[in-house]
Amino acid sequence: MKKNIAILMGGYSSEYDISIRSGNVVSRNLNPELYEVYEVIISKESWYVDLGDGKSVPINRHDFSFASGADTIHFDCVFNAIHGTPGEDGLMQAYFELLGIPQTSCGCYQAALTFNKRDLLKVLQSYDIPAARSYSLNQGDPIDKAAIIDTVGLPCFVKANRAGSSYGITKVYEIGDLEAAIDHAFTEDHQVLIEAFLEGTEVSVGVITLNGETTVLPVTEIVSENDFFDFEAKYQGASDEITPARISQVQLQNVQAIAKKVYDLLEMKGYTRSEFIFKGDTPYLLEVNTTPGLTEESILPKQAAAAGLSLRELFESSIIEALRK
Repeated sequence: MKKNIAILMGGYSSEYDISIRSGNVVSRNLNPELYEVYEVIISKESWYVDLGDGKSVPINRHDFSFASGADTIHFDCVFNAIHGTPGEDGLMQAYFELLGIPQTSCGCYQAALTFNKRDLLKVLQSYDIPAARSYSLNQGDPIDKAAIIDTVGLPCFVKANRAGSSYGITKVYEIGDLEAAIDHAFTEDHQVLIEAFLEGTEVSVGVITLNGETTVLPVTEIVSENDFFDFEAKYQGASDEITPARISQVQLQNVQAIAKKVYDLLEMKGYTRSEFIFKGDTPYLLEVNTTPGLTEESILPKQAAAAGLSLRELFESSIIEALRK
């Protein structure tokens, strides 16, 4: 008997359209002989199942079901393809945990922690995971520009603490540009993280659970045509993403070991894609994404392909693991 699978996409953040693209790719690649697939769109205005041809039906939020004629459709598993809130920050994970519905991404605690770059890096410091020097602000805090520069130096990166796809990020070269960059970051989140610039090779490392085992995928080197790996570089072709990365064997072993260590320490499941910059042979962690992009052009699917996994195998592996647990 086919399993009813909800492909969750959309969300409440600036990453809404990117999430829709990811969800559509997942929907097209699941085996129709095994799964009855429903695209579920989440927005601030409504939650609904997209039936195609402009038709939709609302989701009953009490039990995450929907009416189909005289029948009520319940889901066996939810495939989470929401980037940003509420799919990547723990809200949907907690909701499905309360309802007892298996879902493909990590748990609510892990999602909330990894979505908060500042808190994640603080937690991992005690496990000797290297990270850049940083300074954090909440909206309304006094902005002591001298103290910020004394801590992180110039150039530095000003980031929205809880945002993805490089929304709300600026590379700052002059102290006079710092306040405008902070204001820009505050348009995405009321918390800001300011980090020291690290000069070195940037890489992205995908980690998944496959056949019950933590599996590190081939590493991708990021070469941006822009000043850093910004939105244009990520989604509009202004970068080269080279898999496998052109790094030494020592660097490869070091970054794979740290990515796996983080995944296992945090008791992750589903997909993660962690970003690092090398200083010498040491990889410095930038962030961990728990619902990374899943389009054909996205990094994680390309890494899976390099490991010999098709999109179908990649996507269905997460459903198999969710149902196993």
